[in-house]
Amino acid sequence: MQPENIFEAIPQDLTQEVFEILAQSPVQSLDQSSAVKIERIISHGHASPASGWYDQEENEWIILLKGRA
Repeated sequence: MQPENIFEAIPQDLTQEVFEILAQSPVQSLDQSSAVKIERIISHGHASPASGWYDQEENEWIILLKGRA
């Protein structure tokens, strides 16, 4: 179930980061270059692993709505 307000329905247990897909476009190409996914990520004090930068295959753009990074 998707919240109507991005700040609603925050889980009580935040020992792990929470990832929720709010919207996703159909894949338009084999390399997914034109696919769009909107995710709500809820985090409380989580950080990248001590082993270094988290590197992933997908490009991403992030906006922080509340808190600090």
